[in-house]
Amino acid sequence: MGAADGYAENQERRTNSMGKRLAVGLLVVAGLAAGVWTYRRYEATRPMTLFPGEAGTVVAPHGAEPPSAAPGESASREPADKKVASGESVGFQPRTGETLDFIANVPKLNSAVANLKVKVGERRNVAGKDVWHLQAFAHTENPYRIVFELDDEFDSYSEISNLISTKYEMHLNERGQKMDTVERLTPSSREPAPANEVAARVLPGTRDPIGMLMYLRGVDWSKTREVKSPVFDGHKLYDVRAVLVGKSENVTVAAGKFTATKIEIHVLDNGTEMKDAHFLLYLADGPERLPVLMEAVLPVATARVELVKAR
Repeated sequence: MGAADGYAENQERRTNSMGKRLAVGLLVVAGLAAGVWTYRRYEATRPMTLFPGEAGTVVAPHGAEPPSAAPGESASREPADKKVASGESVGFQPRTGETLDFIANVPKLNSAVANLKVKVGERRNVAGKDVWHLQAFAHTENPYRIVFELDDEFDSYSEISNLISTKYEMHLNERGQKMDTVERLTPSSREPAPANEVAARVLPGTRDPIGMLMYLRGVDWSKTREVKSPVFDGHKLYDVRAVLVGKSENVTVAAGKFTATKIEIHVLDNGTEMKDAHFLLYLADGPERLPVLMEAVLPVATARVELVKAR
């Protein structure tokens, strides 16, 4: 192989690698818009640690009991912020039938990478609790589907009063490989999941990503500067801090011009903040508190997920 051919091959490999990192990075941002900012591929056959720093806590299949807590250790941990994680009521309630369409893009590429949809379904009863059925859909756009073909659906069943998660479903279709999981979230180590579901032992007050997005819409940011909550992304439990950093911000997106509240999202894994991405959420002023823009500063690019239409 000549020097020119070798150089061209290296350039092509570098370009493909960059494209893949951009696509994967944008999927993280897309996940934020869909409530899945810490999205990871689910590994069904591998035990999963849920509590940060607690290796003995795993997802227990139906009919099995999670391992007992270590001697002298409580079977469940108290949330770091009891007020937030214990599930106070929120003033805002999603509107049945609300559908939010988003587009994810990298400004330097000047093209759409993925489209997303967040939908508020009907009210249901799960495990004796009144819940919202919330859905999120993510699809990569051409030509990026060649790099990372993805068609995913996420279903959240979050309590009406506080948007704490009761059940979380992932229906993944990535590069033609399909995987479906249904997880019942419970802080109890003795509560088995129903048939065809998996018991995910989590901290009290845990929300899933879609429920967390809706919860942030319900916070009265005129009186609150910061909220905290455990968030389970279907694979792992994270600590999430949302901090008010700006008011009356002018934001222009595909859906129009808005005045918005600016929220900074901090994601902590095992007590350590994730440093490879910096997230911002803009909630439009007004009774609907629409999430009009999500931004992420990633190692390879800055990405935007912006509202296209609310209906």
